[in-house]
Amino acid sequence: MDIAFLLPLVILIGFMFVMTRSAKKKQQQAMQMRDQMQPGTGVRTIGGMYGRVKEVGDDTVLLEVAPGVHALYAKNAVGAVLEDEEYDRIVNGSPEADEDAPVVPDDASSLTTHEASAEATTGGKIGLGKESGPDHAADEAGEPKDETKRDGDDGQK
Repeated sequence: MDIAFLLPLVILIGFMFVMTRSAKKKQQQAMQMRDQMQPGTGVRTIGGMYGRVKEVGDDTVLLEVAPGVHALYAKNAVGAVLEDEEYDRIVNGSPEADEDAPVVPDDASSLTTHEASAEATTGGKIGLGKESGPDHAADEAGEPKDETKRDGDDGQK
């Protein structure tokens, strides 16, 4: 046998060994996680359903997915066992209080400077890219003139 033939074969067998070993480790971790389930624990299923464990059987788990609503799931359907704080944050929507986070105001009034607001109230003009002049004046009825050209319009009325 030639070494050029044996080397790829040995590498392939080694790669398969490593892959099966990592899969077994993941499977053992999932079993340990599922063994942590006990009544009152918050869980997330592989389908994205959140619930509290009510009863744990051999292969099944009874979850309370809403107040008074119970559903029976296979243990293999549990994707994650959550800490109580994380479960409450996700289900109840209570945000975590972060003291270092910047405070975002409800409106933009506190973001403007005093000079800009004083200028706006005293009649200072703020350029918005449109000119107001005789071309853009209103007609006798007080309605603005429509001078926009549309496709197929030669501009004549």
